[in-house]
Amino acid sequence: MSNRTNVSSGSEWEPKIGYSRAVRIGNHIAVSGTTGQGVTVAEQARSALATIEQAVIEAGGSLQDVIRTRIYLRDVSQWQEVAAVHGEIFGSVRPAATLLGVNALIDDALLVEIEADAIVS
Repeated sequence: MSNRTNVSSGSEWEPKIGYSRAVRIGNHIAVSGTTGQGVTVAEQARSALATIEQAVIEAGGSLQDVIRTRIYLRDVSQWQEVAAVHGEIFGSVRPAATLLGVNALIDDALLVEIEADAIVS
C-alpha cells in the first residue's frame, strides 16, 4: 500500500468513532461526510465546504483537485440553495456531483452533509 496520510479536524468524535476527516493514499484523497455551522442550509453548506477545502489542503491538494462530491440534504427542496454555494465554491472545476435527499442526519440541527474525493497530480 502507498503511504497513508490521515487528516484530523480535531473533532472529539474522530477517535471515538474511528474515522479521519480525510485520508490520502497515493494521489487519492477521500474526505468524510462533513457538516457545517450555520442556521440556513446555504450557511451550513459553505461551512462544510470550507472544512473540506482545509482537509484537502492538509492532505496536499486543493479544490482544483476535487473530482467528486456527494451532497446529502434533509430537505431536498432546498437543493438550489446548496447548488448555488457548490457552484460558487467550485466554479470551473465542476466536479462530478450527486445530490440526495435523506430522512435524517446525525443531529436534527444539521441540514446538509457533503463528501468529496480528490486526485492530486
